[in-house]
Amino acid sequence: MKSGGQTARSITRLYLDRIAAIDQQGPTLKSVIEVNPDALAIADAMDRERKEGKVRGPLHGIPVLIKDNINTADKMMTTAGALALEGNRAAKDALIAARLREAGAVLLGKTNLSEWANFRSERSSSGWSSRGGQTRNAYVLDRNPCGSSSGSGVAVSANLCAVAIGTETNGSIICPASINGVVGFKPTVGLWSRAGIIPISHTQDTAGPMARTVTDAAILLGALTGEDPADKVTGESTGKFQKDYTSFLDPNGLKGKRIGVEKAFRKGHEGVDPLLEEALELLKKAGATLVEVEVIPKMRAISGAEYEILQYEFRDGVNRYLAGANGKVKSLKDVIEFNRQHEKEVMPYFKQEILESSDKKGDLTSKEYRDALQKCLSAARGTIDRVMKENGLAAITGPSYGPTWCTDLINGDHFSGYGMSTPAAVAGYPHITVPMGMVQGLPIGLSFYGGAYTEPELIRIAYAYEQASKKRVAPELKSTVGTV
Repeated sequence: MKSGGQTARSITRLYLDRIAAIDQQGPTLKSVIEVNPDALAIADAMDRERKEGKVRGPLHGIPVLIKDNINTADKMMTTAGALALEGNRAAKDALIAARLREAGAVLLGKTNLSEWANFRSERSSSGWSSRGGQTRNAYVLDRNPCGSSSGSGVAVSANLCAVAIGTETNGSIICPASINGVVGFKPTVGLWSRAGIIPISHTQDTAGPMARTVTDAAILLGALTGEDPADKVTGESTGKFQKDYTSFLDPNGLKGKRIGVEKAFRKGHEGVDPLLEEALELLKKAGATLVEVEVIPKMRAISGAEYEILQYEFRDGVNRYLAGANGKVKSLKDVIEFNRQHEKEVMPYFKQEILESSDKKGDLTSKEYRDALQKCLSAARGTIDRVMKENGLAAITGPSYGPTWCTDLINGDHFSGYGMSTPAAVAGYPHITVPMGMVQGLPIGLSFYGGAYTEPELIRIAYAYEQASKKRVAPELKSTVGTV
């Protein structure tokens, strides 16, 4: 755009044509749930500004897709993929959507997701929603894209946008990013506002960037930081957030760093293990010192308590959201009843037991809730902070997730034994995944996470690893493993 070789309109048109060709037709990735009918008009406005000498920043005229649980005050709906919310058009942008517009980004459309951000059934298929259908992995179409930010991960991977926004409660950015061969960044809870996002947990929820490079993720990360009176947790970011993280893109960022290696995932899969060992050797070659640590085993003891927290906070948060929304349902009870009345369309493969169990929970003054919250935060933050301090660590690393599984609408997801997301998710700490290699044509990511507001350090480390490894491979939309 600087050179005049492209315009915001021409780039937006290219992406719209590509969405039509491989997302809505052809292989039908089903990663985009809705295209913004005003996308080209926004692009034209950004081109006029550029022509007049006004460039708002690095996102000026850049097409961005955002997950369909983030409010946009335009012609698009915000439904969390649920037919129960069809017709819900927000009266006000979520703050991060408003900041995207202020930065000059072109809101290209909304991405499909695991319905209700994967908080509907214990036997769900990631990437499936009653409104959007089943999102497919861009590398191998019969494989699962993971969730809940399935559409955002697939759309970035398949080059249907420049960058996308996902959301995470536990793994919903990191898993689809890892499994779709892209960079996913879950920020510290409080770095980005959550106001205007359909919630699960005010303790763990955050939106975050999904991109093909660490550089693009860093650009998007900085554009949307800052305090928001409508989200009190953002007040904790005062003096800690940056508006530009690109200054931390240091190819020598691993030099002199001490990195903790999660012991629980040193062995586990004959395809992943050698990739991890190769990555660890590269970290050492780039100047890092590696220290074996154990965090994951401590997290296994709090899985039940975390689930209790999520159910309590989901009931509270979603009732608040729906009460002020413009759709046909005004409470979680309404959603459950709608789903029962439209069971054939909404629940053809799996049911809504999580919605039902959440609706039976009490309020946030409950002793069960408060005890679970204290237990989880103490275990997650206490363990991470202690391990990092005792070992002088800049970050902790390990394989993000294992190879993806074949999509199974009847039995649900089949996760491997890997999964690095829980410690940082429960603690509310930042976590980034970067492509580490391929197993039988399926991408594997390498994770780095650290303490609260250590985004600059994680960017240094992840960028240095990315530049030294160059492991991302573009997807070829194969029909199944082993075919061309």
